[in-house]
Amino acid sequence: MVGFVRSAPTFTEQPKVIDGASDLLVALWGEDGRHARTATGVAQLPFGAAVQLELIMRM
Repeated sequence: MVGFVRSAPTFTEQPKVIDGASDLLVALWGEDGRHARTATGVAQLPFGAAVQLELIMRM
């Protein structure tokens, strides 16, 4: 999973924000939901979104 968090230049806790999405995947699918991920802070996202996630899933 790749996570982008719209944030101020001084905010450095983007990984904690993306942890919520990671926790949801594990809650939904258990160990099958475990994954590698990155969390990046950005100045803007499309449509004013606060968070953007990119996932590649295989079921």
